[in-house]
Amino acid sequence: MAKYRTKPVTVDAWQFSKRNYQKGLPREFRSPLVRLWSQYGGEVISGEIETLEGIMTISENDYIIKGVENEFYPFKPDIFKKTYELAD
Repeated sequence: MAKYRTKPVTVDAWQFSKRNYQKGLPREFRSPLVRLWSQYGGEVISGEIETLEGIMTISENDYIIKGVENEFYPFKPDIFKKTYELAD
């Protein structure tokens, strides 16, 4: 069996936190495929993203990734931190 390594790819990412949500969604992530909302005066934030695999739920502190084909995906914070590092 052969082993494979992922190619180095730089992606845009934004963390869906209450603070970031109040500042507004960055332009790169404004799409009909990304739907975010708040309830109870902003105490609860949630959303959903239409991905290539179907609709996925996004919860507070998840990351939104914009992929190489301009597709969007939610990532849990622990998986995001194991997979990505800051490129700047």
